[in-house]
Formats: sequence, structure tokens, C-alpha cells
Amino acid sequence: MDSGGDPTTGRVPIVPGTDPDDARADAAAPAHQVAGLEASSDAIAKPGPHQPTEPEAPIRRKRLVDLEPLRASPAFARLWIANAISGIGSMVTVVAVGLQIYDITESTLAVSLVGPIGLIPMIVAGLWGGMLADAFDRKRVLLVSAIVGWLTVLGIVAMSAYDAWAMGEGQRVDVWPFYLLATINAVATTVSGATRSAITPRIVPAHLLSRAAALNGIAIGAMVTIGPALAGVLAATVGLPLTFAVDAVLFSVAFIGILGLPAMPPQGQVAKPGLESLRDGMRFLKQAPNIRMSFVVDIIAMVFGRPNVLFPAVGALVIGGGPITVGVLTAAGAIGTLLASLFSGPVAHVHRHGLAVQRAIMLYGTAGLLLGVVLLVTTLSGVSVTDQLEGVAWPALVLACLAMAGMGASDEISAIFRSTMLLQASPDEMRGRLQGVFTVVVAGGPRLGDLYAGLTASLVALWFPPLLGGLCIVALVVLVTRMQGTFLQYDARTPTP
Repeated sequence: MDSGGDPTTGRVPIVPGTDPDDARADAAAPAHQVAGLEASSDAIAKPGPHQPTEPEAPIRRKRLVDLEPLRASPAFARLWIANAISGIGSMVTVVAVGLQIYDITESTLAVSLVGPIGLIPMIVAGLWGGMLADAFDRKRVLLVSAIVGWLTVLGIVAMSAYDAWAMGEGQRVDVWPFYLLATINAVATTVSGATRSAITPRIVPAHLLSRAAALNGIAIGAMVTIGPALAGVLAATVGLPLTFAVDAVLFSVAFIGILGLPAMPPQGQVAKPGLESLRDGMRFLKQAPNIRMSFVVDIIAMVFGRPNVLFPAVGALVIGGGPITVGVLTAAGAIGTLLASLFSGPVAHVHRHGLAVQRAIMLYGTAGLLLGVVLLVTTLSGVSVTDQLEGVAWPALVLACLAMAGMGASDEISAIFRSTMLLQASPDEMRGRLQGVFTVVVAGGPRLGDLYAGLTASLVALWFPPLLGGLCIVALVVLVTRMQGTFLQYDARTPTP
């Protein structure tokens, strides 16, 4: 599920094994927003029912995604295109960092530690970034955080080049600079994620926000399909330093979309960043059981459904194919995301969003379970593999790709509904802070998932984390959603937090 990226198709934190739901567009707006321009209102500190945001006129049902948000909002179109291109580079670095650390340490646990090391800084950054988005011009906050992220990528390029030089001298660099740069990058990306999500309802008409979420799913699908595959090819052909350099170039395209945004000063009652502002957001969330439950079920899916950190070892030891297999498996999940987004037309006419989220995450867990079974059977078969294409266990790779595609598709459907619920039921003056909490969830949960996968794989076997995790996801999601009955009854026509 979510893994820490920018919730609006932008950059994702440098965490090996990042899933498609990392940069997720938020899909709906509160009732006091009309035609994409929010009316000034008094502070809304207590959740309550909202009016429907969809037009009352009948809408012709479509099977394919609706492109109208791109036509209706030139600013959104520029941001969407620029971030899709930049996001491809981001995924190149996500995969390449995992390969770099595994190449230096030959340890899956070392790869999985990238996320947990940056967890606490990301939590702080998400909460603080949400407050900044509510208190200052959102365009300016987004620009500054993007500059910091770009500088960290340049730092990784330099470190990788230095390691390549050191290898020629019979030495290797320490791995800690990669952890440090990845953590700083994650902090910058978390701030930009909270800010960008709060920007979306200011530039997209209210009745088109759910369509914008589906469009962002297409960008994410392309991003995590092309990016990992490109990373695998580049790493195997031109080496890791030039692979990282590709991201540095593509990252610069993001600034075109950011600079094309209008000024976005805060509206309504402005809360000064600080503990009191954070408490206000937490008080609102305490009274919002449906939003809370959307966070809980996503955390469950992320903690127990993060197989990507295993892929370097899977490519080397179980299925074969080395870096190419890492890219192919990661891209398979993205293809599922892309297909779900392309055929997302009917999603706009589903009103029971809580129930849809539950069913989608159960499918996600089932697909993860199937991946574990594939790895288990392949391991027990004793098939001989190498890190070259000639040594790939092709039946296992095909089945693993199908499982990953299923995870990607169900993840995308869940994400569209969850993000729609979040913006639909939250007032604008709280939106930055709630997006900060949301970003902490989607950024922090995967770190715990990486740690779970790395530890259990090291203690048992590579097939164990997805197999056990899939079972846990299905069981826990059914349990918690039945305990919170209003979540399953949530209706988008009368959204309540």
C-alpha cells in the first residue's frame, strides 16, 4: 500500500521497494468549495456532515479515466505532467539505492533499514509540514522542500561515483552516507507531500477531484512501471552513478510544474505552526472515526504487505535475473496500478467508500499471500538460478508478476477511495494538518513494513514475510472494520469524518 510518497503524483522518498501508492492524489473536496475556489469561512474545528460534492445532473458512465481535470485546470495539468516525469526519475533512485546498498553490504536487512532509520524524522516532518501548509503560501513551501530533495539526489550521485572509484582501488565506501541522504530526502518529500495534497483542491474544481485522483493513479502507474524497469536496465549497463544522474536530470522537470502554480496564501483562520496547531488537528482527528479508520486499515496493509524490499535477494537467490528481476517485479505492481487507473471510470459512481476500501485491501492481502506461495514453491523446488537472464526461473517470475499486478491494482482502488474520503470530509483550514498525518501514515507505515519483511526474511526465509503478511492483512482488516461499523456504512453522497 502507501509507502511514503507525495500524495499527488510527485516524488517519493528514497526507500528501496517503494510501492505505487507513494505519491497519491487526493480526490475530493469539502462542500464549501465551489468550482475549485474555496469560499472563506470561519474555522471548522469539529467534524460534521457535508453536502455532496458531485453535480446533480446525470453523468454518463465511463469505463475509461476522465481527462476533464487536465482541461479544466491548466495549473493541475502542468503539475501533473511535470511530476509524472520527475516521478520516473524518483523511482529510478528508489530501486538503485536498494541495489547500491545491497551491492556494498550483500544484506537484505541493510536494504530494509533505509526506511526505519528515516522514520522518526519523517513523522516530525509530516506533522510540521502539514502545519506549514496551513500557515504559509503552499506554493512557496512546496518549492523549498523540492529544492532540498533535489540537492539530496545530487549528493547520492556524488557518493555513488565515489564508491565506483573506490572499487577500482579495491575498497568500498561506508553505507551510512546513503542512509543519511535518503533520510534527508524523505523529510523533504514528506513536507512536499503534505503541501501538494493540500494544493490540489485549490486548483481543481470540486466535482472533478475524484477524477483527478484517477488521473494521478495513471501518472503513478507510469512512474513506477517505467522507473524501476529503467533503473534495472541502467544499473546493469551503465552502472549506478549514471543511473542516479538520470534522476537528477528528471527531478529538475518538477520545478516547471511548481513554478507554474499561482500563489496560495492560507485562507480562513490561520493557525501559527506549533504544538497548539498540532493539537487542533489531533482533536479534529479524534472526532473523525471514518478518517481514522482509513488510516488504520492502510497501516495494516503497509506493515504486512511490503515485499519489495526482498526483491534484490529474490532476484539473486530465488528467481534469478539480478537487477532486471528487481525492476520487472516492481514494474508489475505498477502495471496493475496503471490498469486499475485506466479503467477507473466506474469508480466515480461508487458511494460506499468504506466498504470499497475494505474489499480492496482484502484483495491486496490475498495477492500478497499468493506471492509468498510462489516464492515458497520455487524455493522448495531447488531450481538453479543465476543473476543473468539465462538463469531465471521463468514460471516463478511470471506468477510473481501476476501477484504483484494484483497488489498494485487493488492498492490503487483502495487509495482512490481513501484519499477521496480524507478531502471530502475535512475542512480546508484543517486540510494541511490532516494531510500531514496522512503523509506520516503513508510514509511511516512502509518503514515498519520494510523492517518486518527484512527481519522475518532474515530469521525464516524470503517466502515467509509475504505469506504470513497476506494472512494478517485479510484477518486484521475484517476485524477492525467490523469493530468500527460506521466505516463500512460511509456514503460519499453525505460524507462525515
